[in-house]
Amino acid sequence: MTNFIPTTAPFSEDQRAWLNGFFAGLTGMQTEGDPAATIQALGIDAGAAVAEPEPEEDFPWRDASLPIVERIELAEGRPPERKLMAAMAQLDCGSCGYVCQTYSEAIARGEETNLTLCSPGGKETKQMLKKILAESKDADGAPSGQMGSGNAGPSNGVAAARNGKAAQWSRNNPFSAKMIESRELNLEGSAKDTRHVVIDLTGSGLKYNVGDALGVLPSNCPDLAMKLIESIAADSQITVSTPTGDTKTLLQALCEDYCLKDPSDELLELLAGRIQDESAQETLGRMLEDGVPDGFDVLDVLEVTKGVTVTATEVIETLDPLNPRLYSIASSMKRVGDQVHLTVGKVVYEREGRVRKGVASTMLSDRVGAGETVRVFVQPNHAGFTVPENLETPIIMVGPGTGIAPFVSFLQERAESKSPGNNWLFFGDQHEAFDFLYREELEEYHANGLLTRLDTAFSRDGERKVYVQDRMREQAAEMWQWLESGAAFYVCGDASRMARDVDKALHDIAETAGGLSAEEAAAYVKNLAQSGRYHRDVY
Repeated sequence: MTNFIPTTAPFSEDQRAWLNGFFAGLTGMQTEGDPAATIQALGIDAGAAVAEPEPEEDFPWRDASLPIVERIELAEGRPPERKLMAAMAQLDCGSCGYVCQTYSEAIARGEETNLTLCSPGGKETKQMLKKILAESKDADGAPSGQMGSGNAGPSNGVAAARNGKAAQWSRNNPFSAKMIESRELNLEGSAKDTRHVVIDLTGSGLKYNVGDALGVLPSNCPDLAMKLIESIAADSQITVSTPTGDTKTLLQALCEDYCLKDPSDELLELLAGRIQDESAQETLGRMLEDGVPDGFDVLDVLEVTKGVTVTATEVIETLDPLNPRLYSIASSMKRVGDQVHLTVGKVVYEREGRVRKGVASTMLSDRVGAGETVRVFVQPNHAGFTVPENLETPIIMVGPGTGIAPFVSFLQERAESKSPGNNWLFFGDQHEAFDFLYREELEEYHANGLLTRLDTAFSRDGERKVYVQDRMREQAAEMWQWLESGAAFYVCGDASRMARDVDKALHDIAETAGGLSAEEAAAYVKNLAQSGRYHRDVY
C-alpha cells in the first residue's frame, strides 16, 4: 500500500496505517500511485505533514481525582481554552464527541456552543464553563459561548471515516437500529434492575472495536413531558421549533430534544422575573447562587413557581439540549456479528413524592420493545482502552456492577482471537445470589481456562462490606507479579469513588508487595499509564 502519511508525521503506527488505507480508498489510487501527487491532490500541506511535533504541553490539572476548584487553580494564568479544559472531567471518555482538550478548544473558538456535553462533569462543569466564558468576555470583549445544540465535534468525522460506508451515521445523524432484546440480568430478590440490551446494526455498516462505546439518543418519558406541559397550561399539540431547526409538536419536542433533568440558570432567571411570590423568589435566588439541589428537575422548578405566566416557547428556549448517552459496549463483533450488546443499569427512584426515571436507562428497559427502533452511533474510544495488540500480554480487569460491560467484550475478543495471554477479572456487586452479572458466561470462561483468575466481592453478603479494591489488596503479591511480568491494568465504573479507591489500592500494592516508597509507588503507577498499561473507562 502507498504510504501517503510520512513516517515522520506525529501519528502512531496504527493511526498511520489507518490513514494510509483511508486515503488510498478515498482517492482510488493503487500501490503504484505517487504519494506526493496524492497529497497535493487532496490539498494537504506536505510541509505540515512532515513537521516535527511540538513539545508536549504541560497540563498539571490532568487528574480526574482532583476537585474542580483545584484543577482551575492549576490553570491560573493560562489562556481561556486551557481554563475551559481544566473544568472538564479529565477522563477523555468521548461522551462529548471530543476529548477534554479538543472540546474546550472548540468552545473557545466559538465552534461549539453546547456547554452540557461533559456528562461526567455534569452541572459542576457546565457552571464553571459559563463562568470562565463570562470572565473571558469581560476581560477582552470576545463573544462567550451560548447554550444551544452545538455541533457533533471532530471525533464523529473520524468515527464516520473509519466506518467506511457508515460515514453518514453520527450523533447528529444517528442510525435507527432495531432492539432485539432487553433482558434482566439480576435475579428475583435483587434491589437492582440491570439489563443486557441487544441491538441490531444490520444494514448500517457500523463497525466497532472492543473498548468503544455506543451512543444512544434517548427520549424523555411522555408522562413527564405531559406533566410539564400541564404545569404551564400549554397545548401539547402546538408547533414549536427545536434547536436543530425542526418543527415539532410541543410534546414531541420535549420528549426528543430537551433535557428535563437539570434546570438551567436561564429558566430560573425567567421564572424569578415573573413570579410575584416572595418565598418562591427567594428559593430561585438561592438556586441561582448556590446551584440547584441534586435530583431537582425542570418540573420541580415549575411546581415551585406554580401559577406563573410563561409561554411554552419561552420555557423551551431556556432548556438545555437532550444529549446522547454513551454505554460501554459489552460484545465483540468477532462473536456477535452485526449486533451490539450493552449492560444498562435501570435508574428509578422516588423523590418528593414523585417517581424519577433515568432517561436512557428506562427507555431501553421499558419504553422500547423488541422490534422497535433506537437511534444510535458508534463512539470510538480515545484513550487506548482496548485489548493489547500483543495477544500474549496478560490483562487485569476491574469492573464492578455495570463496569463489567467492556470486559465481557474483552473476553469475547480474546476467546475469538485465541489469545494466549492470561486474563484476571475482579467483579463486585451487592449479593452473589442475585447480582452476579453474566455469571454463567464468566464461570464457563474460568472453567475452560480463558479466565485465569476470577475474584469476586459481594458487599452485602457479610458482616463487613468487601469491595473489589479489598480483593486486590488480598492478592497483592500475585498482582505485583502480574504487573512486573508486563500485565496491562484496566478499570471500568464509577469515577467518583470506585475508580479512586482502586487507584489507591494499586498504589498500596506497589508499596506493600513491590517494596516501593510512597513516592516510588506514585511514579510506578504514573509510568504504567504513560506506557499504555493502565487504562480507565470511568464515568
